[in-house]
Amino acid sequence: MSRPQHPVTKLKTVAENRRARYDYAIEDTYEAGIALTGTEVKSLRFGEGSITESYAEVAGGEVWLINANIPEFSHGNRFNHEPKRPRKLLLNAREIKKMFGAVAREGMTLVPLSIYFNARGRAKVELALAKGRKAADKREYKAEQDWKRYKARLLRGRG
Repeated sequence: MSRPQHPVTKLKTVAENRRARYDYAIEDTYEAGIALTGTEVKSLRFGEGSITESYAEVAGGEVWLINANIPEFSHGNRFNHEPKRPRKLLLNAREIKKMFGAVAREGMTLVPLSIYFNARGRAKVELALAKGRKAADKREYKAEQDWKRYKARLLRGRG
């Protein structure tokens, strides 16, 4: 029995990986918390951060966000953080097992789609379980998106 999906309320989106939906076929999405230090949170609140080249991996029963760039806080002192350090993602044990199985058996990838602050002010990562697209699939996806856009334009013109 799966847990009901609650609508995700993104109060403030900090970083978004726009290419992810083009490069990968998204199967399932998860909302995960991130274990951050104080200066990392401050940096994110200022809207700084990038996840364009980042990914997540399951290691030792935990999920880690690798290669996400959160620049050093401008007013941070010697307690400032390392910009590209691996960050632990906070998920349910059941969700972690499901991700591990999908990555190990089905050759799927864990791709972060966005980093945002929710209604309670907590930093969250929207994480997707995805399969990589081949070049032909990407062309097909692009053609499908163009057709949807064109169709919407036609329907708007008639209304």
